[in-house]
Amino acid sequence: MKVWAGQPYPLGAMWDGLGTNFAVFSEVAERAELCLFDESGRETRIDLPEVTGYAWHGYLPDVGPGQRYGFRAHGPWDPASGRHCNPQMLLLDPYARAIEGDIRWEPAVFAQRLDDPNAQDATDSAPFVPRSIVVDPHFDWGDDRRPNRPENETVIYETHVKGLTMRHPDVPPELRGTYAGLAHPAIIQHLVELGITAVELLPIHEFVHDGHLLERGLRNYWGYNSIGFFAPHHEYSSSGAGGGQVTEFKAMVKALHAAGIEVILDVVYNHTGEGNHHGPTLCFRGLDNAAYYRLVPDDRRYYMDYTGTGNTLNVRNPHVLQLIMDSLRYWIEDMHVDGFRFDLAAALARELHEVDRLSAFFDLIQQDPTVRQVKLIAEPWDVGDGGYQVGNFPVHWAEWNGRFRDTVRDFWRGVPESLSDLGYRLAGSSDLYLTTGRRPYASINLVTAHDGFSLADLTSYDHKHNEANGEGEQDGESHNRSWNCGVEGPTDDPAVLELRARQRRNLLTTLFLSQGVPMLLGGDEIGRTQQGNNNGYCQDNELSWYDWEGADADLLDFTRRLIRFQREHPVFRRRRWFLGRPIHGAGVGDIAWYSPEGLPMSDHDWGGRAFSVLGLFLSGDALKGLDGEPVRDDSFLLLMNAHWEDARFRLPDGHLGPRWQVVLDTAARRPFPTRGRTVAAGRSLTLASRSTVVLRRGG
Repeated sequence: MKVWAGQPYPLGAMWDGLGTNFAVFSEVAERAELCLFDESGRETRIDLPEVTGYAWHGYLPDVGPGQRYGFRAHGPWDPASGRHCNPQMLLLDPYARAIEGDIRWEPAVFAQRLDDPNAQDATDSAPFVPRSIVVDPHFDWGDDRRPNRPENETVIYETHVKGLTMRHPDVPPELRGTYAGLAHPAIIQHLVELGITAVELLPIHEFVHDGHLLERGLRNYWGYNSIGFFAPHHEYSSSGAGGGQVTEFKAMVKALHAAGIEVILDVVYNHTGEGNHHGPTLCFRGLDNAAYYRLVPDDRRYYMDYTGTGNTLNVRNPHVLQLIMDSLRYWIEDMHVDGFRFDLAAALARELHEVDRLSAFFDLIQQDPTVRQVKLIAEPWDVGDGGYQVGNFPVHWAEWNGRFRDTVRDFWRGVPESLSDLGYRLAGSSDLYLTTGRRPYASINLVTAHDGFSLADLTSYDHKHNEANGEGEQDGESHNRSWNCGVEGPTDDPAVLELRARQRRNLLTTLFLSQGVPMLLGGDEIGRTQQGNNNGYCQDNELSWYDWEGADADLLDFTRRLIRFQREHPVFRRRRWFLGRPIHGAGVGDIAWYSPEGLPMSDHDWGGRAFSVLGLFLSGDALKGLDGEPVRDDSFLLLMNAHWEDARFRLPDGHLGPRWQVVLDTAARRPFPTRGRTVAAGRSLTLASRSTVVLRRGG
C-alpha cells in the first residue's frame, strides 16, 4: 500500500477528497504503526514514515471515509517511570472524529499482566477494543446560524440525549435515544413551548462503560468517562456508527438552531476513561502516558487524582492543551455548537497543586478568537484540596452556582440561618461575581441537576435510596438539603401531596425569578422521579428515562407559565447589578427588602434565626437594553414565607405605589390567576405557609 510523508498537522485522520493524512502525537514512541481494518476485521499495519515535532504522520492515497483504523506505539515499557508503550495494544486516535464499537473487558485490554503489573501483556487487544473511523467532514448547513442568545435572556435545560427521548410516545421507536430523536418535532415543540433557549447535553463525547458496571448489569449512563474528545458517542446514533453519528449530530444542531435553541455540551477534559494504574490501555496511556496524565512525582506508576475517577489529564503539557483547544474549536467550527459546560473545571486550573485561575488553560481560552465567543460555563470544583472555587473563575466565564442551590434548598426546607445568604442569591450573587468584573448572568442558578435528587425527589425524600446501584449506599451525596414533607417516598396522603406540589412551585419560582441564568433539570417540569436515587450515573433504564405518559400536567403548565412570565419581564433578568440607591426622579431604589411589618429590613432581621418571611421589591424603572436605551417594565413585590404557619405581611406604605395586584400565588389552586385580587399599600396580606406571592404594582 502506498504511503507518503504527509503532514504533522492537523492531527488525526483528515480526508481531502483523494486520500487521508494520518498524524498522531507521541514524544516517547520510537516507532508508530497505523493499523487499517477491512470489513472482515483483517488488519494491515503500516509504519508511519515521518515524525515532526513528536507528531508521527503519513498520507495514504485512496483511503477515505468509512476506513476503520488505530495505532500501535513501539517504545519503552517502564511503569515505574510512567512509560507504557506496548505494541500489542491497538490504540484509538485521540483526534478520531468517529469511533465504532465497545470494549470487551478481557485481560487483553490491559497493557500489563494482571498477575504482574510490571510485565507487558503479550496478547493482541485488537479483537476487544473500538476502532477509529475516517469521516467525510462535508455537511449542508444551509442557512444555519447560531442563535447567539444574550446571556441574560438564556434559559438552560440540562438533559440527556437518551433519557429525554427514550420513552416519548411521539418519537418513532427507531429514533428514541438518539440525536435524531432529540431533533424530532415532538421534542423541539416541547422545548419551545416550555420556553427553553438552550439545551445543555450530558456528555456526548465518545465514552466507555466501566467493566465493573457491566458485570452488575449496569452501564455508564451519564457518560462522564470520555475516551474521544472529537467523536459523538456512537450509541446515540440511529444512522449507524460507521461515521453516521457525525452527520446525525450536525442535523440535530441544525434543527435546534432553526427553533432558536442553542446547544451546550457538557465536556469532560479533566480525565479519561482509562482509569488508574489498574485500568485498560485504550488510547492516551499507550501513546504517551507521562504526557497525557498527571503522575505522582515520587512514584510515576501512579496518577494524581483530582477527579475521583483514577486519573487527571495533564493540562500542563502543551500537547494536551493543544488537544483540548483543538477539540473545542472543532465542536464550534465544524459541529456548530454554542457553548460548553466544563465538568470539574477546577481540575483544569491546576498548574502544580494549587488551583490557579490564571493557568495556561484559561490564558488560551482568553486569547482564542473562536472559543472565547461562545458560552463558557464552569463546574467550579473538583475533589482535590482547595478544589471548591465558586466565584473564582475568570471574566467571560459563568459558573454553576452551588451556593444558590444550597441556600434556596435550605430556605424552603425551613433552615432559618439561610436567610441572610438568600438575599445575595436572589439578587444575582454579587458577593461572588461583582468584584471579578462579571455580570449577574455569570451565575448559573440551579436547584437540581443530573447529580442529585430530581425536583420531585427533593420534595419526597429525606434520604437517598441508591440500592439499585449495588454499592451498599456508599455512593451519592448523603447531605441533600431535601425534605420529604412528612412522608418518605410515595404516599396517597392528599395533604402531603399538596404540600409537595407547593414546594416544587416555590423552588421553581425562586429559580426563575432570581437574577442570573436559570437552569432547569430536564424532566423536573413533568415531575420526573428516580425513586429516591440521587446518583443515577449507572441507571440506563426507566429509572432515569423521562416518563412522558406519567407526566404531571399541572406542574408542566405551571412551569411553562412561569418561564413565560420571566421572559416577558426583564426586571427578573437584569444585565447589570442593582445599585441599591434611588432612581432619578423616582424616590425609590432599584431594589429594596422588607420585613413582614412592611418596614425595610434591618441587620437584626437579616440575622434573626427564626426569621423565615421576606419581601423583595424590584423596580422596573431602572433597566437598560443592549443598546443602552432605557427599558420599561412593571415593578414587583416578591413575598416569600418558608414558615410552617401562615404569616401576615403588611405591604409597604404608598411610596412604592398605591396598590398591588397578585399575579402569582404558589399556594393557590390556580397559581397564575386570570385576574388577581388587588391590595392597597399599607394593608396586610395573608401568606399561606410555605408559599410565594408575587404582586405587580398598579392593579
